[in-house]
Amino acid sequence: MPLELLTRIQHELSITSSAILETVLAIAERVNRKVKVLRLHNQAAQLLRQIEQVHSELGRQIAALASRQIPYSSTSQVPPHQLEKLIRQAGLRIQHLKHMLTTVDNQLRELRLETIHHELLTLQQDLSLRAAALERFPVIQGAPVVGKTLAEMGLPASVRLVTIIRGPFLVPPDEARTLRIDDVAIMIGPQADLALAHAWFDPTRNALPALATRRGSSA
Repeated sequence: MPLELLTRIQHELSITSSAILETVLAIAERVNRKVKVLRLHNQAAQLLRQIEQVHSELGRQIAALASRQIPYSSTSQVPPHQLEKLIRQAGLRIQHLKHMLTTVDNQLRELRLETIHHELLTLQQDLSLRAAALERFPVIQGAPVVGKTLAEMGLPASVRLVTIIRGPFLVPPDEARTLRIDDVAIMIGPQADLALAHAWFDPTRNALPALATRRGSSA
């Protein structure tokens, strides 16, 4: 009996230690991601300052060239090719800095996507423990939901529209908004209730009988 109790305690301590380790690793990962984001923001700010400096320096150089004129004459003493050279050099420098800025912006976007993906996975795990889910429903050609609203689908009140992905934009949730082809509806709710929505997004199935059955049963 003491040996059995000792084994049980050892097993529980092992589980607790694993949970603590996972928590510490998760926190360390989030902190590391935030540090990377801060560094990239600082790098982007420095690049923007350098671009402004190039513009300012070019302005000063052009002003200096413009001041080198023969008194009482509009003729410049500076050859035109020198001005073109200054502008070309400044343009190349700015183009290089903008390319670096685009690279930093892409890295920031990837970190944001990683953060969102991690948060969605955590949310999905929490929802699965409660027999719920967060699902995406693409709106494709021929689907019964095209031109319909979420309200017209007659889904249970437990199903909520989180957002609609329309091209590069996130459209605010509105059950009265008409769904279009290539939209992606993000909905949350109990898995059993979300299953009722699949027929509306499947072009090979007719969702109206399911809706009529639901209304008949509710009556």
